[in-house]
Amino acid sequence: MMASLMALNALAIDTMLPAFPLMQDSLGITNANDVQFIISVFLGGMGVGSIFYGPLSDRFGRRAVMLPAITGYVVFSLACGVAPSFEILLAMRFLQGLSGAAMGVLVAAVIRDRFEGDKMARHMSMIYMTFMVVPIIAPLIGSLLLTIVDWQWIFNFFAFLALVLALWIWRRLPETLDPANKQPIQPRAIIRNWGQVLQNRMAIGYVVASGVAQGALYGYLNASEQLFSKSFGARDFFPIGFAIIAVGIACANFTNSRIVERFGARRVSHGAILLFITLAVMQLLASIWVPMSLPIFLALLTGNMAMIGFLGSNFSAIAMQPFGTIAGSASSFQQTLRTLLAAGLGAAIGAQFDGTVTPIAAGFALCGAASLCLVLVSERGRLFTRPGTTKPVPM
Repeated sequence: MMASLMALNALAIDTMLPAFPLMQDSLGITNANDVQFIISVFLGGMGVGSIFYGPLSDRFGRRAVMLPAITGYVVFSLACGVAPSFEILLAMRFLQGLSGAAMGVLVAAVIRDRFEGDKMARHMSMIYMTFMVVPIIAPLIGSLLLTIVDWQWIFNFFAFLALVLALWIWRRLPETLDPANKQPIQPRAIIRNWGQVLQNRMAIGYVVASGVAQGALYGYLNASEQLFSKSFGARDFFPIGFAIIAVGIACANFTNSRIVERFGARRVSHGAILLFITLAVMQLLASIWVPMSLPIFLALLTGNMAMIGFLGSNFSAIAMQPFGTIAGSASSFQQTLRTLLAAGLGAAIGAQFDGTVTPIAAGFALCGAASLCLVLVSERGRLFTRPGTTKPVPM
């Protein structure tokens, strides 16, 4: 159920990608890179919306906030399908993202209500593993829908799935918020809770590091259809190639769910960020030396996506660990900061697309290096440690 909630947002991003050329022609978009805003504004809405759902769920409960948010998702999905212009579509996509923001915030809060530490990282990884099946099949779903209906019906498909999920939650999801942990909706209390997150050096460092790493991912997502169709002249191969790359994240999350309790979230994620940087540099060199090699591009980017799979759930679990009694507020604040940062970086990286892989590869390398620096600051220069230790965990 939690994986399905997160999958709604993945669907709202990845299913749209094969429709970009049709949307560009239908809506009169002159600059091909501008169509990427269909993704960016949705992510921006998720970032803005995330700030509200945590405090609301800390006061009224996870379930009481989740159901109205999904209802909003249904309404604005339908509105996207009938938008008469590109500008109105972007406005409805922002509102769709505003509603969808509840998914990521409340999933993390529900899991934090029940688990902590490496156990939380394990369960988050299992959720990520399940929901990452969606990016593997979403472009194929979009392509299949486009063979029988117009691109507008993709939004109706989102609305139908969200309605089914709302009914499932209404019937099956119990309230997970401990009544003793309810927080008042008072500006002073909310600001105090956010202040706890901001003042926690370790937590805020991992949140920003995660946002920077995800910025590279969003940069790729924004430009992915253009990469396959223009850089490699392989538009028909796009759903398959996208699926191959997405498999990297799914496999990483499956592996992480099996090893994180044994080795620890820090040890796994620190190793992943180092390998992420290595693969990004290799991708940058390959974009210069063998720019037309689709197999090399797929192999290296699949590896990089796998490293993001290791980073996402572990960084989130580490950042949430200190905030058991204010999980909703902490999750929403962290999700807002992470998503807005990632969406902004992703839009900037995607906008640099020039027909080659180089801007995307450079974005991965720079984001990886910045993320590592933030982790080092958070851990005071030490990698591969566990809470309560000052020495690296032995290999």
